[in-house]
Amino acid sequence: MMTNPGGGSTDAGGGPVRHTPVLLSEVLDALKPKPEDVILDGTFGAGGYTTAILAEGSRVVALDRDPTAISGGAALVDRYGARLQLHHTRFSELDRFAPDGGLDGVVLDIGVSSMQIDEADRGFSFQKNGPLDMRMSSDGVSAADVVNRAKVSDLARIFGFLGEEKQAGRIARAIEKRRLDTPFVTTRDLAGMIEIVTPRKATDRIHPATRVFQALRVFVNDELGELARALFAAERALKPGGRLVVVTFHSLEDRIVKKFFTERSGKSGGSRHLPMASVAPAAFTPIGKGMVGASEAEAEINPRARSAKLRAGIRTESPAGPADMAIFNLPALASLERMGG
Repeated sequence: MMTNPGGGSTDAGGGPVRHTPVLLSEVLDALKPKPEDVILDGTFGAGGYTTAILAEGSRVVALDRDPTAISGGAALVDRYGARLQLHHTRFSELDRFAPDGGLDGVVLDIGVSSMQIDEADRGFSFQKNGPLDMRMSSDGVSAADVVNRAKVSDLARIFGFLGEEKQAGRIARAIEKRRLDTPFVTTRDLAGMIEIVTPRKATDRIHPATRVFQALRVFVNDELGELARALFAAERALKPGGRLVVVTFHSLEDRIVKKFFTERSGKSGGSRHLPMASVAPAAFTPIGKGMVGASEAEAEINPRARSAKLRAGIRTESPAGPADMAIFNLPALASLERMGG
């Protein structure tokens, strides 16, 4: 789950919350799983959605890029047998796991899970001192690699866009000055320095390091790119009548999902300064009138749900459109590969 800079869920950088499936009844209502349907849960986590879908009699193909989530799901596989397949992979590759006839549904709950927040050695939370890691899959470039090697201008863009941090430049320059003498190793190293550079005000509802930690996590795991590619993969994998349901926790995520459904439902208006382009046949029919949020009752019980937004669509018989990342207008940030060891 992403931190909500607007004052919603702050557990991505702060204290943990008990894992509770968010918008579960709304997800099931949009997904409408039936016996013998094949539903893909692209973000297995603790298995909340998967368990509820299995209870409806459907078969589930569940994915997660976190190996600890896969090992944690062993008991559920033992319980449901052949009705549940569990795979360690990125959800951007979900179309590889679709049956020949296509999927009846895809559900995605975007972001980091509370289980990952709880584990200090994963480095997601500054409330628990641990290595400055933040990798969901435990391989590739870590947050420490980024903080210690990225150019100041790149750090400022990462913090500014992915974390919506207003003091991005000041924090980036302070990081450069400090790492010349001592590289950043732990979460407290970084959080403590940020707290000195941008002290917490009495009116602040979140810790000064919250947005920077969010930005690093999103960058290290390429979360926005993964989401965009997963939406294209779901479009390819769903059969006509299949349903795509996506739950997001941050405006950056929701913007991508909203743009995708707008483009794929034939509602994109284009630019008034350009000639009218031919509109591709709609690949999705929206479910409902737009975004669905949590009820006040759920938000009261589970603070994480307060910033949750659900969008969904039904796959038409039209062919999948091109996987054109340009429709999302994502910024060009630094190359992760160049920061590796």
